[in-house]
Amino acid sequence: MSILKKALAAAVVAGLVSTVGVVPANAAPKNQARSVAQPDWLEANVDNPKVRIIEVSTEPGLYERGHIKNAIKFVWHTDLVDTVNRDIINAKNFSKLVQKAGISDDTTVVLYGDKNNWFAAWGAWIFNIYGQKDVRVLDGGRVKWEKDGRPLTTAVPTFSAGNFVATKADKALRATLINDVLPVAKKRVKADLIDIRGADEFNGKIFAAPGFQELAVRAGHIPGAINVPWGANVNADGTFKSVAELKKLYADKGVDGKQNIITYCRIGERSSLTWFVLSEILGYNVKNYDGSWTEYGNSVGVPIVNNAGTIWGAA
Repeated sequence: MSILKKALAAAVVAGLVSTVGVVPANAAPKNQARSVAQPDWLEANVDNPKVRIIEVSTEPGLYERGHIKNAIKFVWHTDLVDTVNRDIINAKNFSKLVQKAGISDDTTVVLYGDKNNWFAAWGAWIFNIYGQKDVRVLDGGRVKWEKDGRPLTTAVPTFSAGNFVATKADKALRATLINDVLPVAKKRVKADLIDIRGADEFNGKIFAAPGFQELAVRAGHIPGAINVPWGANVNADGTFKSVAELKKLYADKGVDGKQNIITYCRIGERSSLTWFVLSEILGYNVKNYDGSWTEYGNSVGVPIVNNAGTIWGAA
């Protein structure tokens, strides 16, 4: 077998062959989670005991109507957050959740979901925060899997407990208002702030997109933020754009990975997809600000840019 064929075979076994391309040489990955799982690879590995599949969707009952074989269901608003305090799930509870799903330190975790994988990306962010070494997102998510006519099942799997133990939360992946966002907003620190909401939210014309319940009492965006809507990261079928396309998308906005990046949206979930693209695919240094606009827009005394001039409570 030629050297090239051996290299390709090794990549296929590792599940790293992807339409998004290879991580560029100038990337500085912090761990091994730099891959997008392709549907062909996942279908071939659906029974692999070293692979654990997790669905994180937003639509209630979607998993129950049919899911990828051997997929476990995680509910974003109960399983991956603190249900009392506004916070992510703590390390102890995350370890219990993940162990119950049969995940060990050497397990390849593949997440997928509806709506272009944005909650699956949130799950990937949480897994990375707590030190899982191999975390991937299914290219195209649930929508493409269904459109391709790939099999679904209603059988709910059970697995023997895994041995994964969460590390201390990685602060390099999570932005906070006081330590990270305000210093940038007040121009004391340089970083690229990326607001991934729609243009009307970004400009302050509306407080939140239609159908979203969590609100802030001020509209607009953080000073200095760049608006790159999260949907720009994917193709029409929900698959990630190529590395070259993604690099150009952000370079055209002045973001080239040469300085730290902070992503945000309304509550941090849509921005996790942009975090995944910039951090896990392009290898840039990125923090996701999960407080996002509902924290920032409700904070007293913080600077805001409101291009539309919309006022809370105005008729």
